[in-house]
Amino acid sequence: MPVALILLLLDMSLIYHASRTGRLRPWAFIILLVPMMGALAYIVVELVPEWLGSHEVQQARKRVANKLDPEKRYRELADRVAVADTIANRAVLAEECVDIGRFEEAEQHYDHILGLPMGHDPIYAFGKAKAQFARKRASDALATLDDLQRTWPDYNSAAAHLLYARALEGAGRTDEALGEYHALLDYAPGAEAKVRYGLLLKLLGRLTDAKLVFNEFLIQMRRSPQHVRKAQAEWIAIAEKQIAG
Repeated sequence: MPVALILLLLDMSLIYHASRTGRLRPWAFIILLVPMMGALAYIVVELVPEWLGSHEVQQARKRVANKLDPEKRYRELADRVAVADTIANRAVLAEECVDIGRFEEAEQHYDHILGLPMGHDPIYAFGKAKAQFARKRASDALATLDDLQRTWPDYNSAAAHLLYARALEGAGRTDEALGEYHALLDYAPGAEAKVRYGLLLKLLGRLTDAKLVFNEFLIQMRRSPQHVRKAQAEWIAIAEKQIAG
């Protein structure tokens, strides 16, 4: 049997499998556009994980699939909202919008939720502020976070506090931002607050203070378990670059 015919039969079989398992988009296009390599990609990304079934392989499959079709989950969640427009469904859709860069739509979803009797919750106001900040509207994000604090004075969130500090910096209120970053050092999990604090110190010309912050952070990371260093790899790299520079 000619090789070309074998490849054609393989492609058709995989496209049929994709259609039967709800994966036709974008795989049919990929398989047809890139003969052999498209089929190989489908086998590696979709079929091998099914055969192996491990959590790690499934996660790897999701990462690759998201790169091939980054809005697949968005479409699924949008369809879910169309069928059942609940607060929970719309909130998950709003989060996905932020993840894929649909910031304006995310803000609209959060506004809709906050306008509902059962949607008046600080977590949705925080979500709205994240969408506003992502749209380069630092002042609007600050206003939303200030309103959140007035409305829910007992709401405590290191993530919201960090966003507030970043929004202050984005709005040019650097002295206030510096104070908020410093306040975060005592309780914020992860390394982001400390590294951003060092970066702002450097931006303000306080080079000695900035170097001290970066050095202390890197010493702390060297003494930390491997899984911690792995989780904070991005911020370690930034701190090392600042020290080297």
